[in-house]
Amino acid sequence: MDTLYFIILIILFGLAVFDIMVGVSNDACNFLNSAIGAKAASFKLVMVVAAAGIFVGAAFSNGMMDIARHGIYQPQHFYFAEIMCIVLAVMITDVVLLDAFNSMGMPTSTTVSMVFELLGGTFALAMIKVFADGGLQMGDLINTDKALSVVMAIFISVAIAFFFGVLIQYLARIIFTFGYKKKMKYAVGLFGGFAATAIFYFMVIKGLKDSSFMTAENKLWIDGHTGMLVGYCFLFFTLLMQTLHWLKVNVFKVIVLLGTFALALAFAGNDLVNFIGVPLAGYSAYTDFISQGPAATPDNFLMTSLLGSAKTPWYFLAGAGLVMVYALFTSKKAQHVIKTSVDLSRQEEGEESFGSTPIARKVVRMSLSIAHSMDSWVPEKAKQWINSRFCKDEAIIADGGAFDLVRAAVNLVVASLLIALGTSLKLPLSTTYVTFMVAMGSSLADRAWGRDSAVFRITGVLSVVGGWFLTAGIAFTISFFVALLIYYGGTVATIVLILLAVLTLLRSHVLFSKKKTAEQHSETVKLLLQSKTGEEALQRLQVYTCEERVKLLQFAEENFNRIVTSFFDENLRGLRKATGAIKFEKQLVKQMRRIGASAISRLDSNMLIEKGLYYYQGNDFALELVYSMDRMCEPVLEHTDNNFNPLDSTQKEELNRISQQIFQFIHSCREKTEKNDYEGLDQEIKASNVINNQLSVLKREELKRIQNQSGSIKVSMVYLTMLQEAQNVVMYIINIMKVSRKFQANHTNN
Repeated sequence: MDTLYFIILIILFGLAVFDIMVGVSNDACNFLNSAIGAKAASFKLVMVVAAAGIFVGAAFSNGMMDIARHGIYQPQHFYFAEIMCIVLAVMITDVVLLDAFNSMGMPTSTTVSMVFELLGGTFALAMIKVFADGGLQMGDLINTDKALSVVMAIFISVAIAFFFGVLIQYLARIIFTFGYKKKMKYAVGLFGGFAATAIFYFMVIKGLKDSSFMTAENKLWIDGHTGMLVGYCFLFFTLLMQTLHWLKVNVFKVIVLLGTFALALAFAGNDLVNFIGVPLAGYSAYTDFISQGPAATPDNFLMTSLLGSAKTPWYFLAGAGLVMVYALFTSKKAQHVIKTSVDLSRQEEGEESFGSTPIARKVVRMSLSIAHSMDSWVPEKAKQWINSRFCKDEAIIADGGAFDLVRAAVNLVVASLLIALGTSLKLPLSTTYVTFMVAMGSSLADRAWGRDSAVFRITGVLSVVGGWFLTAGIAFTISFFVALLIYYGGTVATIVLILLAVLTLLRSHVLFSKKKTAEQHSETVKLLLQSKTGEEALQRLQVYTCEERVKLLQFAEENFNRIVTSFFDENLRGLRKATGAIKFEKQLVKQMRRIGASAISRLDSNMLIEKGLYYYQGNDFALELVYSMDRMCEPVLEHTDNNFNPLDSTQKEELNRISQQIFQFIHSCREKTEKNDYEGLDQEIKASNVINNQLSVLKREELKRIQNQSGSIKVSMVYLTMLQEAQNVVMYIINIMKVSRKFQANHTNN
């Protein structure tokens, strides 16, 4: 039996390594997005600074480990076997859940997942114990007060972070403006001094007090001299920052790098418990159980010892820090998650990763109404002065950057202070919640959410926040059932669940690699929106348009064939799959139109006159093509779902013959577009005329059948709709080809 639990302990630490890897992939955006988004330094230097912060923070994280030991469950009422069941269920759930969110590029809260996984696993075992022992109540087994305080701290931090992000960024922009280099004479020294002092106070003074090597005497001395330390630090850092400014050093870059170090340190100090706290609780339980000798059995040894504070050996903390640093440098998914946060907070227009939703549209309308009402109360001179401080024409943004150094500094300082405050109060605030909401608040205050992008940014924020709430429910539910399976299934269930977790991670890695390959076009978009000249913008727009047209025609080719064959076979699943693909393609085409509208504005007047009309026409035809596919699929799906009569043999033969011609026509157009070679397009034009003429003949013949009352009228109406929309599909595709030929032709300078 001891051997079994020793193996489980090894598995727990193995899962902890995986958990650190996927956890860092998720949380890297918390401390990297500001420095990377502002291009404060080279990517390598930013990573080195963050890695140093992570390693130091890991050494300071011992004080948070008590959350996993007795923060959620009451260990004095659980036996050793039950505790091991809970911690194993939590680790299996956590690894799979975080990896799933990383693969989607959605930042989620490792703190929320850990807390609710503990709640789910504990609740499952608590139910079993309550039913088995009438003397126990849920309140005896679950630390409801602590659990509630943890959950409330996490969700309240969202509002607090957003509020301070808006307030501090607004004040910082008023002081420094977008042309901040002109306003840095003395204010930058005070700002840098305050930022560095605040970071030093919360990161070092508060952090050291909970470190694994801090003595009681040192803690007492710090408590008695805190005011003096803060005062001297403020004076020192203010003079240092002012001196650096006089020496032509960009103080904001120093603050951003210092903030990156501090936030990485806060992340490791606050969130390391999310990755190794649970395995360490299992390790403590195992060592306490083994120390009792043969007299103790897994089912009769209560884990009262877990009520004591954690005394984590330094080598566990150092080892976890090394794994975190390795994960930071090697994770590709981390960059995927960072992109989501940076895109939602960038200063300029660009590719929007999210569409719009009714809630987002309503929020924008309400905000505009409130803004107009408040605007009427502000004196005109005050409005003019404030607007002059927010003049974006003066913005100093690095090449390829998403925002400037002022906002990056505010993001890092505010987020690190809030997280460190939570850490010092032993409240496991979510670093993801805090940093993301600070970034969103600062971008709102910076007027980065214009009317043309606000609805998409708000949709993105709501999607991410909604994902956090979803995390809580999913984590609780999965951990609940995994704990039940382990408890009742024993060794066999444990092995099966671990294998499933490993297979899920491997499958996720393979799918993510394929997804990254499919998303390489985003680099084209990035280059397109960074174009400096009209000629450069046109060339990149032509490349981007060609890529998108190929995808559009591939979609049409696959789904036209799917709709027809699924109708023949009465395959409801295939039709539903086509419906989902059409819905997704609508969003892609609309996104392409938005990107194109931003890019086309970079063309000079001659290019715009020569190429602009063809580009807009092509986009209109593309959207109409997708709508035609939708109008074709919808009645076919409804007809099949209602189990109405299928096509008769004559209709099947006619539709099969013409659909094969259409399929070959689309395939030929796609090949020409892939090669970006429109020579010989006249053949496709002739083919489209022949197909449309044949479709017209088929429509007339079907109308004659209806007049003769031969066959089902329901089937005839669906059949006519398919013929009509097939005609539209052919027409819109050939029109796309015609305008693409003109748009892709070389520009003639007049």
